[in-house]
Amino acid sequence: MEWKDGRPRCRWANPDNPRYLAYHDREWGVPVHDDRQLFEMLILEGFQAGLSWECVLNKREAFRRAFDGFDWQKVAAYDTETCAALAQDAAIIRNRRKIAAAVENARVFGVIRREFGSFDAYLWHWTGGKTLREWDKTTSPLSDAISADLRRRGMRFVGSTIVYAYLQAVGVIWSHEPGCFLHTPPCQNL
Repeated sequence: MEWKDGRPRCRWANPDNPRYLAYHDREWGVPVHDDRQLFEMLILEGFQAGLSWECVLNKREAFRRAFDGFDWQKVAAYDTETCAALAQDAAIIRNRRKIAAAVENARVFGVIRREFGSFDAYLWHWTGGKTLREWDKTTSPLSDAISADLRRRGMRFVGSTIVYAYLQAVGVIWSHEPGCFLHTPPCQNL
């Protein structure tokens, strides 16, 4: 594939979508340790189920507005009326099951934070704080284990494939493909 700037990227990056290229180049795979960002990506990955990440990414700002900047405490307190209003918001994905899951997942997110001190501590304990390096996968024993644990705790829309995509997005797994200008990771904890 020809890239206008001459920098080859992962096959999934759409060269015609500047928002998608910026996400690929500056965000995807970069280790995240901020609980608000970790919550945002967890919820967005759940909304992606059955859709493309590009679709979700294009609606990201609308999601941020609709979900109170992904403040997990506010989302955890959403009532039936708030969920019904979200289901009418044409700027986001209006799947009622995913909206309800986002609220329940926010509640479980809070429980995990209380248990581990932060969601960051919970997530990164699975790899001892290290970023793993692999590509061309959609699930792994790690995503299987985290998915099973999150589901046991009561989260929904956190199957192994969704969790694997989440781990890639937040930098627990570095998955830039061979040939991508970012294939060699900049981080030292691999």
